[in-house]
Amino acid sequence: MENFPRPPFKRQTQPMPGTTDRMDPLPDHGENSYKGSGRLQGKKAIITGGDSGIGRAVAIAYAREGADVLISYLNEHEDAKSTKALVEEAGRKAVLVAGDIQASAHCEKIVETAVNELGGIDILVNNAAHQASFPDIADITDEEWELTFRVNIHAMFYLTRAAVPHMKPGSSIINTASINADAPNPILLAYATTKGAIQNFTAGLAQMLADKGIRANAVAPGPIWTPLIPSTLPEDSVMNFGKQVPMKRPGQPVELASTYVMLADPLSSYVSGATIAVTGGKPIL
Repeated sequence: MENFPRPPFKRQTQPMPGTTDRMDPLPDHGENSYKGSGRLQGKKAIITGGDSGIGRAVAIAYAREGADVLISYLNEHEDAKSTKALVEEAGRKAVLVAGDIQASAHCEKIVETAVNELGGIDILVNNAAHQASFPDIADITDEEWELTFRVNIHAMFYLTRAAVPHMKPGSSIINTASINADAPNPILLAYATTKGAIQNFTAGLAQMLADKGIRANAVAPGPIWTPLIPSTLPEDSVMNFGKQVPMKRPGQPVELASTYVMLADPLSSYVSGATIAVTGGKPIL
């Protein structure tokens, strides 16, 4: 735990949505540390936002646990290719699908591709997100508010609706919420609002799908060192990112991977409707 980087970090900024190779320090996705033990052997998973950050860490972990993965991403082609190579190094199949999940038709295409190329869907990880920071509500345009909801919650609905008919009993849906659902950062008003919606969506979904034997859970990360940070937050916030939690540092993507594995693992068959906090010691209510 003490080996992970701590702030202050160097001043840095990137255009949205950001890329991994321009970050300093580089995030740790478990490339050299995550060891699998066959917990997801033969499973088929969709991971949105799987090109970088939390999504890349989950893809690496799932592959090393024995799963094939479809990696959905917007347009970060180099990051996506790097993640694909890491999955294939683990001896598993990786399928890349680029495109904008705002569109219901594209979400349906993702699911159709997984069914055709992976042979089914056992795990759906709704992880992709849009965030932008604004100091005043007057700065948030209609377009920005609607974009945040379309990417963060509408797409989650579209993907889940398309995937459920292909999921068998024992399947798992995992949605990335945020500590912002319970402790909203005011400069992330739109993003935080969608994360609250995700937590509520997950709780209702778990009840709706229980009769089908499909579980639904959420992960609520605290400050995690991903390309979203230098591309969406003010430079001063980036320099001190993670300092506000008890561990006094941001989490690395690899530190969330085991939570996503646990929630997908068939051994977690009684865990549904839960939100798992991964927040560096900061409680969520």
